[in-house]
Amino acid sequence: MTGFRLEELSAKTIVAVNTLSLKPGQEQFLAPVSYGIAVTVVNPSTTWQRVVLDGDEVVAFVSANFDPDATEEHFRSVLWRINVDADDQGRGIGRYAVESLIEEARQRGMDHVDVIYEEGEGGPEAFFERMGFVRVDETQYGEVVAEIRL
Repeated sequence: MTGFRLEELSAKTIVAVNTLSLKPGQEQFLAPVSYGIAVTVVNPSTTWQRVVLDGDEVVAFVSANFDPDATEEHFRSVLWRINVDADDQGRGIGRYAVESLIEEARQRGMDHVDVIYEEGEGGPEAFFERMGFVRVDETQYGEVVAEIRL
């Protein structure tokens, strides 16, 4: 039992999400949190945004999109963002967040979850591989598209 729990992103938690810290070098792999939150305005019916709490403390933010009608396969069930506070990395919070997202995808009838990320030293590739994501494609900008089948 981890003691972690998910909660929908809200006015109560958004300030804490905006102040999550990163380890040195990680900022190059992550757009500002406000970009990820803004997608809710664009796609409110398909966006899934949650915070991970440890007790009452926000320790992570995870954002996904579930749109079975998306024209591009990679965007039908996609993990857009995962941000675990620097001081809390290595405690299983990222695994908890991704496993929770995968369970949500299953409940929505999805057969996979994709993630799109940039390669590089200190980047998220090793984490996604440990979670079971497998490289399946590349974007026109050279980003990796990886997938986990459900």
